[in-house]
Amino acid sequence: MAVALAAGVAVGFVLPRFLPTRSRSTSTGSASSRWSRGRPAIADEQQAGLGRRTIDSLRAGVVVLDSDDVPVLVNPAARAMGLLRTGSTPGTIAAHPLIRTLAGQVRRTGVRREIELDLPRGRDSAGENPLGVHLRAMGIGNGFIAVEAVDVTESHRLARVRRDFVANVSHELKTPIGALQLLAEALLDATEPAEAAAPDLSEDLVAARRFAERIQHESTRLGRLVQELLELTRLQGAEPQPPAEPVALDWVIAEVVDRTRTTASARSVEVTVDGERGLTVYGSDTQLATAVANLVENAINYSGEDTTVRVTLRRGDEHVEIAVADQGIGIAPTDVDRIFERFYRADQARSRATGGTGLGLAIVKHIASNHGGRVEVSSTLGGGSTFTLRLPASPPDDLLATLPPVGIEAGPAELRQV
Repeated sequence: MAVALAAGVAVGFVLPRFLPTRSRSTSTGSASSRWSRGRPAIADEQQAGLGRRTIDSLRAGVVVLDSDDVPVLVNPAARAMGLLRTGSTPGTIAAHPLIRTLAGQVRRTGVRREIELDLPRGRDSAGENPLGVHLRAMGIGNGFIAVEAVDVTESHRLARVRRDFVANVSHELKTPIGALQLLAEALLDATEPAEAAAPDLSEDLVAARRFAERIQHESTRLGRLVQELLELTRLQGAEPQPPAEPVALDWVIAEVVDRTRTTASARSVEVTVDGERGLTVYGSDTQLATAVANLVENAINYSGEDTTVRVTLRRGDEHVEIAVADQGIGIAPTDVDRIFERFYRADQARSRATGGTGLGLAIVKHIASNHGGRVEVSSTLGGGSTFTLRLPASPPDDLLATLPPVGIEAGPAELRQV
């Protein structure tokens, strides 16, 4: 909303100062055109002043760049965020490199761009509390680009606190969970009878063994839950993403088939692979293997015995698709839109039986998002499901990777005089 208003104001009130204008007629007919619905139009000078005051009153920062990426309009909110730098020559100003990069991308593609990230405060980039901004850039004609910057520092801080809490609690739980698993195994070994004495087991010993098996099962499930919580926290930004590298999908699929071989064999499910070979995507090989493995394990767990899970690879114009299709129970239409939520499980009973945590598909969604892709599902209740992971076929255009760390310098900002 704010960037649209800023763009409209810039086009209607500000840019006429810098762009050539056609001569205006002073005839009576022309003067009559200055009336609209019985009200006189505002004079150009009043328009410019009203436009400037409107932009200055916005809480969102607004920066308008010309075709040479020189700031021609900056409001006080943008100055307060420190989105300007000292220009190459004394007495001039320049926009932050990230804003210039966004503007260049909008000019090249003609598509509005949005990005949300943390920017360091100060030249030394050592601030403990970075500035969280949501940037939205759009073209407003004649090579001019309007950039809206919204301060989201507080929401980013709260998100970091939440992630840190989950990560710290999960990390602390790993030790007692591991101890429970070891104690359960020791109790099972202690209550394991000799074959000759098996018929003479007391009721107490049978109960103790049953409880030990249950403790082992639940502690294993809890350990998996903690591990997946840590993984999800890392994917949500608790740790920086590894640099994108070429990943051979043939290796990913081979790794996934090896990981899921035991589970598939236990359930008498066959995993087949077909489609194109030799495809390459860009990102983290371990994360992509985790995403595909989660999809295949999910398909195996929700399939019946003597069925097939089919993994299909194909390349489109812009994306590489990895489709995982099963012949399982399917997903109800009311559940399709929610299955990627954390801890949401369409079939609670089956999830408990298989040790599911409700985090596997959420992890897949975040891995796909971090790689510039997406995951989709099509399903028929009782007719199986197909999960499709779509990943960009070309290297990612990562803004942070293309820009060196640069400090933000607050400074005076005025309209460029021409």
